[in-house]
Amino acid sequence: MALSRGLRFCARVFSWIPVLIITSVVLWSYYAYVFELCLFTIKNTLEKVAYLVVFHVCFLMFSWTYWKSIFTPPASPCKKFQLSYSDKERYEMEERPDVQKQILVDIAKKLPIFTRATSGAIRFCDRCQVLKPDRSHHCSVCEACVLKMDHHCPWVNNCVGFSNYKFFLLFLSYSMVYCVFIAASVFRYFIKFWVGDLPNGSAKFHVLFLMFVALMFFVSLMFLFGYHCWLVAKNRSTLEAFSAPVFTTGPDRNGFNMGIKRNLQQVFGEDKRLWFIPVCTSQGDGHYFPVRSLNESSTSLLANEKWEEEDEEESDDENMGGERDLSVTIEMGEEEE
Repeated sequence: MALSRGLRFCARVFSWIPVLIITSVVLWSYYAYVFELCLFTIKNTLEKVAYLVVFHVCFLMFSWTYWKSIFTPPASPCKKFQLSYSDKERYEMEERPDVQKQILVDIAKKLPIFTRATSGAIRFCDRCQVLKPDRSHHCSVCEACVLKMDHHCPWVNNCVGFSNYKFFLLFLSYSMVYCVFIAASVFRYFIKFWVGDLPNGSAKFHVLFLMFVALMFFVSLMFLFGYHCWLVAKNRSTLEAFSAPVFTTGPDRNGFNMGIKRNLQQVFGEDKRLWFIPVCTSQGDGHYFPVRSLNESSTSLLANEKWEEEDEEESDDENMGGERDLSVTIEMGEEEE
């Protein structure tokens, strides 16, 4: 037991190594650009100020989105997807697989679940003891079920899913902007150092290496960012791109594809002014997503009402109906008098 805990602790410590590598490279790039290039190499004051202002804007947005990608907890299914004590006891006591499957089907009728396992059964997580909402998966690293799980990214040491997918996309985009700006502004002085127009010194190494690192990271990020842009346009996660979600009608890679505009709105929200700011604007709560095969009346659940509040709304309607019946009875009695 103690050995297992020790191994888990070591794994958690080592999982931060990729984040520390990225952080170290970014901090070095800050020193190399601000001090070695702008303060020690560039002589033109106007050019120096302009570069510093734009650089710090890019650096701020990059750091902000990276922070949000790392420290935004992955969202997990709410209590309504957990088995009640009686259902859990009934499920565990039952030894017949067909009856267990039917128990989960009966429970799922009350929940907005439209996808199935490859066998056609309701997707159920034995570890978390929850019925899996559509597009959710269990992450063995985070040891939890994650809503709209895309993948577990070692470079942010976090699961990329419903709660932080927008932040992850912005992190990739601002990383590219950061690299492009550095490469574009450094290129002129890179050539001067390369041909010997500027004297050798510590700045030469930093500027030359800064150019290579910026280009190298840009190329790798460009392919990753392009792939995720394609996923957003198709309304797929990385897991769904490799294995199509299964509906009652069968597997369908485009089951959640509602068109490019609505797909973008699901991730970034309807207010375009907030698209490029790392604040939560994604639609819904991660438990339900419009399905292409369903009609508009059933998909309006995401925009107009929350399924969690249906029980409360029904009880309120019953109470209001009783009050209306009582008022009608009183009015009829008054008219008879």
